[in-house]
Amino acid sequence: MSEFHGSIVAIVTPMRGGVAPDAPLAWDQFAELIEFHIAQGTDGIVAVGTTGESATLNEEEHCEAIRRTVEIVKHRVPVIAGTGANSTTEAIHLTQQAKAAGADACLLVTPYYNKPTQEGLYLHFKAVAEAVAIPQILYNVPGRTACDMLPATIARLAKVPHIVGVKEATGEVARVAQIRELCGENFTLLSGDDATGREFMLAGGHGVISVTANVAPKAMHELCVAACAGDAALAAAIDAPLALLHRDLFCESNPIPVKWAVHAMGLIDNGIRLPLTWLSAAAEPKVRAALSAAGISLVL
Repeated sequence: MSEFHGSIVAIVTPMRGGVAPDAPLAWDQFAELIEFHIAQGTDGIVAVGTTGESATLNEEEHCEAIRRTVEIVKHRVPVIAGTGANSTTEAIHLTQQAKAAGADACLLVTPYYNKPTQEGLYLHFKAVAEAVAIPQILYNVPGRTACDMLPATIARLAKVPHIVGVKEATGEVARVAQIRELCGENFTLLSGDDATGREFMLAGGHGVISVTANVAPKAMHELCVAACAGDAALAAAIDAPLALLHRDLFCESNPIPVKWAVHAMGLIDNGIRLPLTWLSAAAEPKVRAALSAAGISLVL
């Protein structure tokens, strides 16, 4: 089995001070949150991914979050550092910093906004892999980046040393078989879409980098165990109560709903950085109902 498998939480970054452009990071709560995930069976942690508000952390904060995650985890589960950027130079630098901090791997999103060609994607990721000797997982999420890395491009990159897998977040389960055929059995396939994660794993994927795992870590771990073992009936039974979470944790831009939910569980304060805002009053009942359906207790 791949070293990177199962339920890998795309962990939120706790902050204080409500909605602000510079809401201070709550490092004490970050440590407690990591311990909560390990106790609940989470199989890996992505630090400073999209859900961790990578876009609003400065470089010092970004690298500090990775360093602290590694320090707290102490090799109990893999730590995957979000180091993607739409500048190749910046992606190389962040990846170098993650390696120096002791991360087990890096997660590199396709360059956003500048909309590179498939050749540009290939050269970008190849440059990062050649510059830094650490396992690297490609991240394809065209809904956020306006750039879709096609299976054929992933196959080219799978031949580059240090590129070990892909987080595929298109929600197109058919891509599992396509990528597997092109890249071989040793290439790690991770879903980046909670709503189709079960089908993705039953089709041959190794796990899911999950937003839902922030609030339902034990259930997501058990779902991944069942799905990766090919037990479709058990996986479906575990997944059913989570279905509303998979949908409604995205009723507003991620990580707005999930950060509100983790706060409502009493695990973090209510800080978030602009231009993100706190969950709207109109959306709150929907997220509460999804949490209730999953059997998650709230304190707020």
